[in-house]
Amino acid sequence: MEIRIGIQNVAREVVLESELSNAEVNEAVSKAISEGSVLSMKDPKGREVLIPAAGIAYVEVGPEETRRVGFAH
Repeated sequence: MEIRIGIQNVAREVVLESELSNAEVNEAVSKAISEGSVLSMKDPKGREVLIPAAGIAYVEVGPEETRRVGFAH
């Protein structure tokens, strides 16, 4: 699924793919904000993004995708 994170005072948003469920993403974001710590997210290729929770403006979590079999047209 695609995750978009808006950062305060930054024009571009951070966009990454994740294999986490919506609930897992929501839990990680809520925990980072409540603790005032750093949000850490990893994509399937191993790229890690660290964002200070105090700077998060918004988090948009896309729908969970089911695995497709076959070819897409």
